[in-house]
Amino acid sequence: MRAVCFTTLASFFAVGVNAHFQLQYPEPRGPFVEDDEPTFCDNYVNAVDNRTAFPLSGGYIKINSEHTSWTFGVEISTKQNPTSFANFTANNTDNGQEQLVRQFSQGSGEGSFCIPLDLNSTGISGVQDGANVTLQFIFDGGDGELFQCADLTLAANASLPGGCSNSTGSGSDDDNSTSSSSSSGSGAVAIAAPLALPAALALGGIGLIAALF
Repeated sequence: MRAVCFTTLASFFAVGVNAHFQLQYPEPRGPFVEDDEPTFCDNYVNAVDNRTAFPLSGGYIKINSEHTSWTFGVEISTKQNPTSFANFTANNTDNGQEQLVRQFSQGSGEGSFCIPLDLNSTGISGVQDGANVTLQFIFDGGDGELFQCADLTLAANASLPGGCSNSTGSGSDDDNSTSSSSSSGSGAVAIAAPLALPAALALGGIGLIAALF
């Protein structure tokens, strides 16, 4: 169901996307391509060989937002080479339940944001030390969903890059909350309360209507 929705929405919104986001950590599948970001994994269909070692617990992700307000969520696939939206569902079908490792939630501000991500706490089958997984990052600034992916190898002892900082405002380390915090160490920003999928999709539709009229 979700896979079908995103495939349709990505095609529908592609012409209306005016601003974007960039995945800064972990490393994305390939160089950022602005025109392809409304498509699955920024149009990088196959997994890479040089996966990023990512901590099983206590990790974070870093993005750059070009929108002042946005909605953000993260899905996971435990397939070796996920090539479609369906591969990010529990049973790898278009009608499957999406495997969210970070619920859709709202954030505000432009610039860099560090967002906490603890994969070990998700309870998803196959998320374990040594597993090859792929994360798909979904970002909506109100003018359509944008997608980037990162191929990872999970490791209990993986280290994180230092100096992760956020652009503006203040926030907490709550795993399900994103306003921003000022800087320092590996401090991760909080994103506001999680949104249900229909609400997240509705924000994209409202943004498009506003742009058209």
